[in-house]
Amino acid sequence: MLYIVSTPIGNLGDITLRALEVLKAVDYVASEDTRKTGMMLNHFGFKKPMLAFHEFNEEKVLPRMLAILEEGKDIALVTDAGTPSVSDPGYLLVRGVIDRGLKVTAIPGASAVVTAVVLSGLPVYSFTFRGFPPHKGGPRKRFIGADKESPYTLVYYESPYRLIAFLKDALEILGDRQVAVANDMTKMFETIYRGKISDVVVELEKEKIRGEYVVVFEGVKKAGHSEE
Repeated sequence: MLYIVSTPIGNLGDITLRALEVLKAVDYVASEDTRKTGMMLNHFGFKKPMLAFHEFNEEKVLPRMLAILEEGKDIALVTDAGTPSVSDPGYLLVRGVIDRGLKVTAIPGASAVVTAVVLSGLPVYSFTFRGFPPHKGGPRKRFIGADKESPYTLVYYESPYRLIAFLKDALEILGDRQVAVANDMTKMFETIYRGKISDVVVELEKEKIRGEYVVVFEGVKKAGHSEE
Protein backbone atom coordinates (compact mmCIF):
# COMPACT_ATOMS: atom_id res chain seq x y z
CA MET A 1 0.00 0.00 0.00
CA LEU A 2 1.03 3.59 -0.57
CA TYR A 3 0.72 5.82 2.48
CA ILE A 4 0.66 9.61 1.98
CA VAL A 5 2.11 10.74 5.31
CA SER A 6 1.96 14.31 6.59
CA THR A 7 4.98 15.38 8.62
CA PRO A 8 5.61 18.47 10.80
CA ILE A 9 6.05 21.85 9.10
CA GLY A 10 8.51 22.93 11.78
CA ASN A 11 7.94 21.65 15.29
CA LEU A 12 8.69 17.91 15.39
CA GLY A 13 6.22 17.58 18.26
CA ASP A 14 3.44 17.92 15.68
CA ILE A 15 4.02 14.43 14.26
CA THR A 16 0.96 12.25 14.79
CA LEU A 17 1.02 8.88 16.55
CA ARG A 18 -0.44 7.25 13.45
CA ALA A 19 2.25 8.78 11.24
CA LEU A 20 4.94 7.31 13.48
CA GLU A 21 3.26 3.90 13.44
CA VAL A 22 3.11 3.88 9.65
CA LEU A 23 6.67 5.15 9.17
CA LYS A 24 7.95 2.38 11.45
CA ALA A 25 5.94 -0.32 9.69
CA VAL A 26 6.47 0.39 5.97
CA ASP A 27 9.15 -1.22 3.82
CA TYR A 28 10.35 2.05 2.27
CA VAL A 29 10.08 5.78 2.89
CA ALA A 30 10.06 7.96 -0.23
CA SER A 31 11.00 11.59 0.27
CA GLU A 32 12.11 14.78 -1.47
CA ASP A 33 15.28 15.05 0.58
CA THR A 34 16.44 11.75 2.08
CA ARG A 35 18.93 13.58 4.30
CA LYS A 36 16.26 15.73 5.94
CA THR A 37 13.84 12.85 6.26
CA GLY A 38 16.61 10.64 7.67
CA MET A 39 17.27 13.25 10.35
CA MET A 40 13.57 13.30 11.24
CA LEU A 41 13.37 9.52 11.47
CA ASN A 42 16.55 9.44 13.54
CA HIS A 43 15.00 11.97 15.93
CA PHE A 44 12.23 9.46 16.59
CA GLY A 45 14.69 6.61 16.98
CA PHE A 46 14.47 4.51 13.84
CA LYS A 47 15.77 4.11 10.30
CA LYS A 48 14.20 2.94 7.07
CA PRO A 49 15.34 2.15 3.52
CA MET A 50 14.73 5.38 1.62
CA LEU A 51 13.87 6.35 -1.94
CA ALA A 52 14.62 9.81 -3.34
CA PHE A 53 11.43 11.13 -4.94
CA HIS A 54 11.41 14.80 -6.02
CA GLU A 55 10.35 17.04 -8.90
CA PHE A 56 13.53 16.37 -10.88
CA ASN A 57 13.32 12.55 -10.86
CA GLU A 58 9.59 11.94 -10.33
CA GLU A 59 8.84 10.46 -13.75
CA LYS A 60 12.05 8.41 -13.81
CA VAL A 61 11.55 6.86 -10.36
CA LEU A 62 7.80 6.34 -10.71
CA PRO A 63 7.97 2.92 -12.47
CA ARG A 64 10.25 1.50 -9.78
CA MET A 65 7.97 2.68 -7.00
CA LEU A 66 4.91 1.23 -8.69
CA ALA A 67 6.77 -2.07 -9.16
CA ILE A 68 7.60 -2.16 -5.45
CA LEU A 69 3.94 -1.59 -4.58
CA GLU A 70 2.83 -4.27 -7.04
CA GLU A 71 5.12 -6.72 -5.18
CA GLY A 72 2.92 -6.16 -2.13
CA LYS A 73 5.34 -3.97 -0.24
CA ASP A 74 4.43 -0.72 1.52
CA ILE A 75 5.80 2.76 0.80
CA ALA A 76 5.30 5.90 2.88
CA LEU A 77 5.53 9.09 0.82
CA VAL A 78 6.60 12.18 2.75
CA THR A 79 7.62 15.69 1.79
CA ASP A 80 10.21 17.93 3.43
CA ALA A 81 7.42 19.38 5.57
CA GLY A 82 3.64 19.17 5.64
CA THR A 83 1.35 17.16 3.39
CA PRO A 84 2.75 15.49 0.24
CA SER A 85 1.37 16.48 -3.19
CA VAL A 86 0.45 20.03 -2.04
CA SER A 87 2.85 21.98 -4.30
CA ASP A 88 5.17 18.98 -4.00
CA PRO A 89 5.64 15.71 -5.92
CA GLY A 90 3.05 13.02 -5.38
CA TYR A 91 0.18 13.47 -7.82
CA LEU A 92 1.68 11.25 -10.53
CA LEU A 93 2.39 8.49 -8.02
CA VAL A 94 -1.10 8.59 -6.55
CA ARG A 95 -2.62 8.61 -10.04
CA GLY A 96 -0.46 5.65 -11.05
CA VAL A 97 -1.47 3.69 -7.95
CA ILE A 98 -5.16 4.33 -8.57
CA ASP A 99 -4.92 3.43 -12.27
CA ARG A 100 -3.33 0.08 -11.38
CA GLY A 101 -5.97 -0.77 -8.80
CA LEU A 102 -3.47 -0.63 -5.94
CA LYS A 103 -4.25 0.69 -2.49
CA VAL A 104 -3.49 4.22 -1.28
CA THR A 105 -4.45 6.05 1.89
CA ALA A 106 -3.49 9.30 3.60
CA ILE A 107 -2.23 9.90 7.11
CA PRO A 108 -3.40 13.48 7.79
CA GLY A 109 -1.44 15.99 9.77
CA ALA A 110 0.32 19.32 9.45
CA SER A 111 -0.40 21.65 6.53
CA ALA A 112 1.25 25.03 6.01
CA VAL A 113 -1.75 26.22 3.99
CA VAL A 114 -4.32 25.56 6.69
CA THR A 115 -2.05 26.78 9.49
CA ALA A 116 -1.40 30.09 7.74
CA VAL A 117 -5.06 30.66 6.90
CA VAL A 118 -6.25 30.16 10.47
CA LEU A 119 -3.48 32.43 11.79
CA SER A 120 -4.05 35.14 9.17
CA GLY A 121 -7.02 36.82 10.81
CA LEU A 122 -8.71 36.84 7.39
CA PRO A 123 -12.00 35.09 6.50
CA VAL A 124 -11.72 31.31 6.47
CA TYR A 125 -15.24 30.34 5.33
CA SER A 126 -13.75 29.75 1.88
CA PHE A 127 -10.27 30.16 0.43
CA THR A 128 -8.36 29.45 -2.78
CA PHE A 129 -4.90 27.90 -2.67
CA ARG A 130 -2.78 28.98 -5.65
CA GLY A 131 0.61 27.43 -4.82
CA PHE A 132 3.84 29.04 -6.03
CA PRO A 133 3.49 31.95 -8.49
CA PRO A 134 5.71 32.11 -11.61
CA HIS A 135 9.26 33.37 -11.07
CA LYS A 136 9.25 36.13 -13.69
CA GLY A 137 7.41 39.42 -13.36
CA GLY A 138 5.13 39.29 -16.42
CA PRO A 139 3.75 35.79 -15.91
CA ARG A 140 3.57 36.43 -12.15
CA LYS A 141 1.40 39.52 -12.63
CA ARG A 142 -0.94 37.63 -14.94
CA PHE A 143 -1.09 34.78 -12.43
CA ILE A 144 -2.05 37.19 -9.63
CA GLY A 145 -4.50 39.03 -11.89
CA ALA A 146 -6.50 35.85 -12.58
CA ASP A 147 -7.90 36.13 -9.02
CA LYS A 148 -8.16 39.92 -8.80
CA GLU A 149 -11.94 39.89 -8.43
CA SER A 150 -12.19 36.74 -6.34
CA PRO A 151 -14.25 37.15 -3.15
CA TYR A 152 -12.31 34.33 -1.51
CA THR A 153 -9.22 34.52 0.67
CA LEU A 154 -6.20 33.79 -1.56
CA VAL A 155 -3.25 31.68 -0.41
CA TYR A 156 0.17 31.45 -2.06
CA TYR A 157 3.57 29.94 -1.32
CA GLU A 158 6.66 32.03 -2.04
CA SER A 159 10.41 31.68 -1.67
CA PRO A 160 12.58 34.16 0.25
CA TYR A 161 14.24 35.22 -3.01
CA ARG A 162 11.05 36.51 -4.64
CA LEU A 163 8.84 37.40 -1.67
CA ILE A 164 9.24 41.18 -1.88
CA ALA A 165 8.85 41.24 -5.67
CA PHE A 166 5.72 39.09 -5.38
CA LEU A 167 4.17 41.39 -2.77
CA LYS A 168 4.95 44.49 -4.84
CA ASP A 169 3.34 42.90 -7.89
CA ALA A 170 0.33 41.95 -5.75
CA LEU A 171 0.07 45.54 -4.51
CA GLU A 172 0.02 46.76 -8.11
CA ILE A 173 -2.51 44.19 -9.32
CA LEU A 174 -4.76 43.63 -6.29
CA GLY A 175 -4.58 47.04 -4.67
CA ASP A 176 -3.63 47.77 -1.10
CA ARG A 177 -5.73 45.13 0.60
CA GLN A 178 -5.10 43.17 3.81
CA VAL A 179 -2.44 40.48 3.79
CA ALA A 180 -0.83 38.06 6.24
CA VAL A 181 2.66 36.72 5.56
CA ALA A 182 3.59 33.67 7.65
CA ASN A 183 7.09 32.39 8.33
CA ASP A 184 8.59 29.74 10.63
CA MET A 185 5.14 28.52 11.64
CA THR A 186 5.10 26.20 14.68
CA LYS A 187 8.78 27.03 15.37
CA MET A 188 10.25 29.12 18.19
CA PHE A 189 10.49 32.24 16.02
CA GLU A 190 7.10 31.92 14.31
CA THR A 191 6.27 35.28 12.73
CA ILE A 192 3.09 36.51 11.09
CA TYR A 193 3.20 39.90 9.38
CA ARG A 194 -0.32 41.35 9.11
CA GLY A 195 -1.68 44.59 7.65
CA LYS A 196 -2.04 46.39 4.35
CA ILE A 197 0.24 45.06 1.63
CA SER A 198 2.15 48.35 1.43
CA ASP A 199 2.83 48.34 5.18
CA VAL A 200 3.93 44.70 5.22
CA VAL A 201 6.33 45.34 2.32
CA VAL A 202 7.96 48.18 4.27
CA GLU A 203 8.24 45.96 7.34
CA LEU A 204 9.70 43.01 5.46
CA GLU A 205 12.26 45.15 3.67
CA LYS A 206 13.82 45.76 7.09
CA GLU A 207 14.04 42.04 7.89
CA LYS A 208 16.26 39.17 6.83
CA ILE A 209 14.12 37.15 4.45
CA ARG A 210 14.77 33.48 5.15
CA GLY A 211 12.80 30.28 4.70
CA GLU A 212 9.64 29.73 2.68
CA TYR A 213 6.59 31.90 3.24
CA VAL A 214 2.84 31.48 3.04
CA VAL A 215 1.09 34.64 1.84
CA VAL A 216 -2.62 35.11 2.51
CA PHE A 217 -4.58 37.97 0.85
CA GLU A 218 -8.11 39.00 1.64
CA GLY A 219 -10.61 38.56 -1.16
CA VAL A 220 -12.71 41.29 -2.77
CA LYS A 221 -15.58 42.27 -0.53
CA LYS A 222 -18.84 41.91 -2.38
CA ALA A 223 -21.84 44.08 -1.57
CA GLY A 224 -24.25 42.22 0.69
CA HIS A 225 -21.81 39.35 1.26
CA SER A 226 -21.58 37.85 4.72
CA GLU A 227 -19.47 35.11 6.30
CA GLU A 228 -22.59 33.63 7.89
